[in-house]
Amino acid sequence: MNEIKETLRNIKQNYRLFQQQQFTFITALQRTRENAHDLIRPVATIRQVQSYMDHHCNNSTDQRILSMFLNICNELSKLCHSLETLHPGNSVTNEILERCKLLLSPSNDFSAIRAKYPHDVVNHLSCDEAKNHYGGVVSLIPIVLDCMKEWVAHTEKLPRHILYNVSGGSAGSAKTAPQDAPARAAISPKPPSVHPGARTSVSNKDEVQVQGSKRVRKKGPNDIESYSGKLKSPWKPPGRHA
Repeated sequence: MNEIKETLRNIKQNYRLFQQQQFTFITALQRTRENAHDLIRPVATIRQVQSYMDHHCNNSTDQRILSMFLNICNELSKLCHSLETLHPGNSVTNEILERCKLLLSPSNDFSAIRAKYPHDVVNHLSCDEAKNHYGGVVSLIPIVLDCMKEWVAHTEKLPRHILYNVSGGSAGSAKTAPQDAPARAAISPKPPSVHPGARTSVSNKDEVQVQGSKRVRKKGPNDIESYSGKLKSPWKPPGRHA
């Protein structure tokens, strides 16, 4: 997606340079149309502009600006085909790409399209005749750029969904995982929970017992000797001493 955005950014930058020379572009079209004796019909297709440049262009300025227009259209067309092959998309993004491909088709009639706000390319045309003849050709690139921007916005909302589907059904596994969780919990019971305090008390009891057993082992013989010593001494009843 970053490469796509970078390519689109470069195309937009070239278009800004072209847009600053719109008057030169219209002048070149007017001059080549006069040379082709084709002043009645509007400029309606990319192929028509290509024909003007190839066969009816008499100066380098006109050729340069017409070539600039055709190059931008060509770059947009290649980007559309690249997106179609690299990204599966969905019904919305595919419909946007189909529209872009149709608009950029060499034989497509774009004479009726008009770029709307915030674009003001049509408003920069000087008279009614210019608007009637050149409104479509100056609107083509900004409209396609808007479509490409819309495509990027929709596609950025889909990466996880599309990634799961392409990776071989991981999306289905992710969706069923929460449903299978209770069953797995029932099959594998959890170990009994022991309160930390209880665990500590059990440890303390064990320690006391161990320590007690050690005291018995160490002091046991002494206790037996003292007890046996008491047995050897004669027993005297209390209060009857000699």
